[in-house]
Amino acid sequence: MELRFCGGAREVGRSAVLLDDSLLLDYGMKSGTPPGFPVGNVDPDAVVVSHGHLDHVGTVPALLSGDARPPVHWTPPTRDLGLLLARDTLKLRGGTPQCPFTETDVARLTQVSELHDYRERFDAAGHDVTLFDAGHIPGSAHVLVERDGTRILYTGDFHTADQRIVGGSTARPAADVVVCESTYSDVEHEARAAVEERFVESLRTTLWEGGTVVVPAFAIGRTQEVMAICARHDIECYVDGMGKRVTELLRRTSGFVREDALKRANAHARFVSNPGQRERIADQNTVVITTSGMLSGGPAMTYIPLIRGNPVNKVAFVGYQVAGTPGRELLDTGRAEIDGRVMPVSAQVERYDLSAHADHDGLSAFLDSYRDSRVLVNHGDRCAAFAAELQEDGFDASAPERGDVVEV
Repeated sequence: MELRFCGGAREVGRSAVLLDDSLLLDYGMKSGTPPGFPVGNVDPDAVVVSHGHLDHVGTVPALLSGDARPPVHWTPPTRDLGLLLARDTLKLRGGTPQCPFTETDVARLTQVSELHDYRERFDAAGHDVTLFDAGHIPGSAHVLVERDGTRILYTGDFHTADQRIVGGSTARPAADVVVCESTYSDVEHEARAAVEERFVESLRTTLWEGGTVVVPAFAIGRTQEVMAICARHDIECYVDGMGKRVTELLRRTSGFVREDALKRANAHARFVSNPGQRERIADQNTVVITTSGMLSGGPAMTYIPLIRGNPVNKVAFVGYQVAGTPGRELLDTGRAEIDGRVMPVSAQVERYDLSAHADHDGLSAFLDSYRDSRVLVNHGDRCAAFAAELQEDGFDASAPERGDVVEV
């Protein structure tokens, strides 16, 4: 079998791996201005999408802009989230060179969609494919591909520890080759219970002191996780931005989330229905969970200016802040560029590691099941370094570069 790394190799973003010039695994978009897209011309006979995050699904509609109509295989939550992200991309970038697809392409996507449960075996472009729960976000999947006796496991993004909304990955199907993500290969996450305890204590302290907490959070997965934490500890919260629509989608999908936890989280939260409510909410001595998670857009751009001047208030990040984003700037300098203005922020700024990715120990524990397999490291800022570390530990490991073709 032949693997062509069209994106996500030695980088985070625009994940895309083409097998045998016929089966495409993911086809994502790299956030930025301008955004980044997978390299090379691809014309797959079928597509399998691991999960519904922009860097894995964001460019899929572009595959339908010509005459080809490859079927797109995914779980029900991934389909729903992929369509939501596509429509949001059209809203933000439609009609510009920064958007490689049209409304017509998105409509076609619904026509070629094929839904699958975990552990359901199906054919895609002449390959036997099975999806396994990856424990990252609702609907996320490891993708096992088999052809002519060779088994390739594409991990997608995954987490080995339980979260409140989804359980950790436990599937370890036999594979000859593992294409493994490495986002946090140099990080050891603090125990989740300890992080949550500190986070909850911080929220309660600010509320007791009369302040407001803005929690910038990714709409898919992280917003629902923070909602569940607030519900579990009886902390009042508002939810604003795309996280509202994502929560509605996930509530309609059974079997891919911890439904009781999501139901409690939804019942406990208050959803912002009108932008005119934001100024009043910001003065309410409450918690506001809102997009964007890196302060690069969304209602967060309204809330931060409203609460920035009071040192009792707080901005609590719950996700990684990429270098060059306003969120990272605020963490590093106490200032952030919002709507073209650089604003000093007197409010407290904190970060809590509620990551949905496996850390170094989680990656190592996962790969222990594949010591006799070939490991191709991707989806990370230090893929080559992690591959070298694996080699020292006895693995047959390497880190392909973008555009590389690997024979297995």
